Amino acid sequence: MSESHNTSTATLNRLSVYLRCLRELQREQLDTISSQGLATRFHLSSTQIRKDLAQFGDFGIRGVGYQIDPLANRLHQLLGLDRKHPIIIVGMGNLGTALAGYIGFNDDSFEVVAGVDCDPSKIDRRRGGVDVRDMSDLEAVVKETRAEIAVLTVPAAAAVDCYESLIKAGIRSVLNFAPVPLQEKGGLRLKQVDLRTYLEESTFLLDPPS
Repeated sequence: MSESHNTSTATLNRLSVYLRCLRELQREQLDTISSQGLATRFHLSSTQIRKDLAQFGDFGIRGVGYQIDPLANRLHQLLGLDRKHPIIIVGMGNLGTALAGYIGFNDDSFEVVAGVDCDPSKIDRRRGGVDVRDMSDLEAVVKETRAEIAVLTVPAAAAVDCYESLIKAGIRSVLNFAPVPLQEKGGLRLKQVDLRTYLEESTFLLDPPS
């Protein structure tokens, strides 16, 4: 996905949405669709679709629209989904265990290959369909599994130390579910997922202050 490294997160998120929409159209065995047709069908913006896709090439055919299969294949490639990405989960509590078995983390493009934890009761056992290794073996786990992505699901107090260990181990990207903000460093890509913040945003929107 080297072409996308300078692309905004918002644009990349929309490309992912477009790809899911195109996959649905493929299941319906459709061949082409216009930007307006795509927008109307999936409640998107046709102007935004054209603007986003134009960053990566000229996909539309005047009078025809977008050819669905080639466009879906190109977005699949742009998003780096044309090869398998091994994932490790750091922190195999309830959330980590649930994510290890999540189908979205285990498909043609992603695979959870191991979990790590520092709790002796979890080490050398299977949770969420994966083997749990000792956190002290993290570097060996990353090397053995060739993991590129780590999902961090540890308590706040352990997040910084675990994050530093992931950087040292050579992980390239971290999805952080720990309830503490972290900073990108060492060339590692970081994405924060604060579920509590999203819940509090939802309650605010339910009954905003006057």
